[in-house]
Amino acid sequence: MAIVLDGLFFAAALFLPAGTLHWPRAWIFIILVVAAAALTIYRLPEDLLNERLKGPIQKKQPVVDKIILIFFLTSYTGTIVFSGLDVFHYHLLAPPPMAAAVLGLVLYLLGWWLAAAAILENSFATAVVRLQEERGHRLVDTGPYRCVRHPMYSGLIPMAIGAPLWLGSYAAALAGLIPILLIAVRILFEERFLRRELPGYPEYTQRTRYRLIPFLW
Repeated sequence: MAIVLDGLFFAAALFLPAGTLHWPRAWIFIILVVAAAALTIYRLPEDLLNERLKGPIQKKQPVVDKIILIFFLTSYTGTIVFSGLDVFHYHLLAPPPMAAAVLGLVLYLLGWWLAAAAILENSFATAVVRLQEERGHRLVDTGPYRCVRHPMYSGLIPMAIGAPLWLGSYAAALAGLIPILLIAVRILFEERFLRRELPGYPEYTQRTRYRLIPFLW
């Protein structure tokens, strides 16, 4: 069901603003998103899948995280919606050449791969910031977490820029900087929470220095 809803969400976010179904790149994008989601969900542990299906807004979630997450989801969805509006109606900038568009698709798929690898490595990688005491929440510092402290968010960066490039809008790709900025803001809040609540996290930040991008931040 989650996979079907994913496909329907992206179909609505792309085709309704575009005002047409004749958009081959959008169809290719949706097919790849649904296929990647199916592969990822198939490999998820059942308890983590159940947690992620609870949705992005939960009772024990700090209010600040709810606000940041709402803005992030809105802005990320906005880049997809804006892609259709710009490609078919606004034409704010010249469309990316095919090489840039293909690069965008590659970036999106690489970002998905990294985010999926982080989720599969960390069985506590849910959509919300909270201490999962009922699940025996513990620190995970293996796999991609050895390179950066938030690899799932690292994967979202090329996804936010890559999708609009593939769909054909430089303007929407620039708009993708907004959800990326919100990711950085959320990391600052999340790390304060984890330093306070998760045993071993302060020591982990000393071993793994970079939050999001190796050698940069």
